[in-house]
Amino acid sequence: MKSPQPTTSAEQPVPPEYKTPSAIALQSVYSGVGAQEAPGEFPFTRGIHPTMYRGRAWTMRQYAGFGSAAQANARYRYLLANGTTGLSVAFDLPTQMGHDPEEPLSKGEVGKVGVSISCADDMQELLAGIDLEKISLSMTINATASMLLAFVLVVAERRGVAFSALTGTVQNDILKEYIARGTYIYPITAGMRLATDIVEFCGKHVPQWNTVSISGYHIREAGSTAVQEVAFTLADGIAYVEAARARGLSVDEFGKRLSFFFNCHNDFFEEVAKFRAARRMWAKIMRDKFGATDKRAMMLRFHTQTAGSSLTAQQPLNNVVRTTVQGLAAICGGTQSLHTNSFDEALGLPTDETAKLALRTQQILAHESGTLPVADPFGGSFFIEELTDEIERQADKLIAGITSRGGMQKAIEQRFPQSEIERAAYDYQRAIESGARVIVGVNQFIEPEKKESTLKTLKINAEIESQRVEQMAVFKGARNEAQLKSALEALRHAAGHSSENLMPSILNAAGVGATVGEMSNELRAVFGEYREI
Repeated sequence: MKSPQPTTSAEQPVPPEYKTPSAIALQSVYSGVGAQEAPGEFPFTRGIHPTMYRGRAWTMRQYAGFGSAAQANARYRYLLANGTTGLSVAFDLPTQMGHDPEEPLSKGEVGKVGVSISCADDMQELLAGIDLEKISLSMTINATASMLLAFVLVVAERRGVAFSALTGTVQNDILKEYIARGTYIYPITAGMRLATDIVEFCGKHVPQWNTVSISGYHIREAGSTAVQEVAFTLADGIAYVEAARARGLSVDEFGKRLSFFFNCHNDFFEEVAKFRAARRMWAKIMRDKFGATDKRAMMLRFHTQTAGSSLTAQQPLNNVVRTTVQGLAAICGGTQSLHTNSFDEALGLPTDETAKLALRTQQILAHESGTLPVADPFGGSFFIEELTDEIERQADKLIAGITSRGGMQKAIEQRFPQSEIERAAYDYQRAIESGARVIVGVNQFIEPEKKESTLKTLKINAEIESQRVEQMAVFKGARNEAQLKSALEALRHAAGHSSENLMPSILNAAGVGATVGEMSNELRAVFGEYREI
């Protein structure tokens, strides 16, 4: 779901002094046995900035989107008014899968799990009143990432905003879709081509944009362990770096715009150690495997979302506590950006009030819990240091297994990561069913279920689909058909030439009114569709 637009250490303001409520002065970092290295220095185990949150707190994002562009825009303005510092867009399944609202495969799904965006005009409505030069925009979109990014660029052009002024992230991590999430369209080779096109295009034209948010979140939601989440995510990262280098791109340049997206689950100490291990491993991979010399290209900058799969429909208010523990672990682990889930998400999309409470959770963690002053507060703990080392050891073994299979793409085709995750998910569920793993309110401390819940949930109006179908019919009827036909033919032609970057053709088509469905269909005609064995 969401991805960061973190700052580099050079951008951090001069940090203020901090004292505890008892007037004890706090250092920005503490060193001792097992914690000799400094934050902001290779291999970044202790954090990517020297003073971490002292100068600037993490970006507070709330993943949101539902219904029409106008409805989602209202939620974004509400969140911004309540203190959100970055936007993260959730798209509905038709948009993610490359279908317009009127297509048969879209029936029943328009606007349900995210906002329905089919064209540049929709994106313009979604971003109405939002300053693209001040607000960082993150978009959870993968198979159609190039098209949604193109819509943002068209909106920027219409407003006279230079591409170089835009900051944000497009998830664009197609590999984890084949592994864990399923919103893929094209065969893996074509999917990797489109992902790499974005890396190359943004490097030249949208330099402040994070081009891939390499996502372990969905791997963990599918049932992986923390070790598997680290290993498979970094293995995906290796594949993207290899693809970009094959284009002749500089690792010291594109490496600075790669970001990561992790889950944060309930085991507090394992999660803190997981983030520390992932940072150290990625720094070594970028320096030792790929020869990066710019330390910013070695930094693992990451966004965190608390674990949706840990939320329970039973006793849903308990989820406030789960989310708080998970958010605190992400902060102590050094995240650059955070989304805290709403307690009602096991029942439906969050309401305004529950989304605000989730945001307030972050704000309390930032301003009342003492999390800002000290970088890597658990550094030097015998337990945390050993747990960090063990996660690295086990994750390295899994990455070696992927390498021995010919890399992540071949491993996916052999169903290696999928099988490992399935096995872990099965073991976890068996532990819950046997009572070996306690889930409060589910297998212990159970209460009689009420016949009718008094909890108010967000309901998506069923009329949104017919409204979107009518809206798109009007939009399509007003376009210049000659320009549209020419742009779509140019896109299909470019797709047929493997050496051509597709982003310019997609941007041109988006600018003359081509929709997600129309552009996706042109690419389907050339690439075909992926079917898992």
